[in-house]
Amino acid sequence: MQKTPTAEEPAGDDGQSVHWRRNLVVCLLGSFTTIIAMTLLLPFLPLYVEQLGVTDHASIVQWSGIAYGATFFSAALTAPLWGQLGDRYGRKSMLVRASLGMAVSMSLIGMAQNVWQLVGLRLFAGIAGGYASGSVILVATQTPKQRSGWALGVLSSGVMAGNLVGPLIGGALPQLIGIRETFLLAGGVIFVTFLATTFLIREEARPRHKKAAKEKGGWAAIPDKRPILAMLATGMLLMVATMSIEPIITVYVAQLVQDAGRVTMVSGLAMSAAALGAILSASRLGKLADRIGHWAVITGCLALSAGVLVPQAFVTSGWQLVGLRFLMGLALGGLLPCIASVIRHNVPDRIAGNVLGISTSAQYAGQVVGPLAGGFVGGHIGMRAVFVGTAVLMAAGAAYNWLARPVEGAAQAEPAAQAKR
Repeated sequence: MQKTPTAEEPAGDDGQSVHWRRNLVVCLLGSFTTIIAMTLLLPFLPLYVEQLGVTDHASIVQWSGIAYGATFFSAALTAPLWGQLGDRYGRKSMLVRASLGMAVSMSLIGMAQNVWQLVGLRLFAGIAGGYASGSVILVATQTPKQRSGWALGVLSSGVMAGNLVGPLIGGALPQLIGIRETFLLAGGVIFVTFLATTFLIREEARPRHKKAAKEKGGWAAIPDKRPILAMLATGMLLMVATMSIEPIITVYVAQLVQDAGRVTMVSGLAMSAAALGAILSASRLGKLADRIGHWAVITGCLALSAGVLVPQAFVTSGWQLVGLRFLMGLALGGLLPCIASVIRHNVPDRIAGNVLGISTSAQYAGQVVGPLAGGFVGGHIGMRAVFVGTAVLMAAGAAYNWLARPVEGAAQAEPAAQAKR
């Protein structure tokens, strides 16, 4: 149902901010470039660790894993803090901070002299960064609510495209200019993002909100917590489903592909296929959610992904796996924009950044839990069990979201309740 515009949510395409389209373009390009910078080191990280003085093979693998995971660990811890500060001091200021912090940290990573400095700087990158998650918060709060699903879908496509392109650039660029120079170039590109963010993004001034003496703040200000808890669980579940295959993919493909020389190529295609599918579907599913409802799209996406996961456990060729991973990406592409939209619609504006930051932390937690769970289940029970187990989790997530969705009367009453805040 179309919501009645209020004084805090102007009617028409001008919506929450007259500059929301330009903000979306800058955030899209900024998220794309910063995610590329975060992921381009994947193909050559072990080589860089070796250059920094680690010689033992097992130690190289161990330090590479620590260095890669350090950024996501620190980002998960600080995302709610940045979201809360954004609510207080403005979401644009958080993007300016993140882009400048990323530019500095990426440049310094290229100057590391030992592996401890590398890990420390990766931790710093997670603390100082967060541009993509900050963009979600700004776009969600500055875009008209009736267009938020589409806008967040476009932004999500840019983030996933960065995840797809980053490793490809990282596989080619160091051979041309060198590893250290690759980091310095990445820092320079993000500095351009910093300039664009500073001078092009316009955040609409929010009405000053004087907190009443009896008015609740923080988590207590959320009238119905069930939708928010469902979105936190769904975000974590999405990342678990996406990342659970990562530790086993190469070994699993080796069982399907007879030619050993094609194993790595098919493995790379299988990992990229899901991201490609999500890129193609994110904005379309976001637009569909704006029309038929976010809960319907979330439940449908989870159910479809569960259905596509089961046959992945019984494929007989690598190309079947690639095709099914692509279909899974198509199904999962609408989840991230819908998660942000549901949160945006169910919390007061003054705490939206804080709650969206908590949602980001839950997704980072899924990025940690997914590979750990997939590796454990694959090693102790069997690789096919990873797909079946993940399918069961996704089906349970679909059922949970269907039960947690607000009833129609409550959903209609929500705009009126927000208008009174």
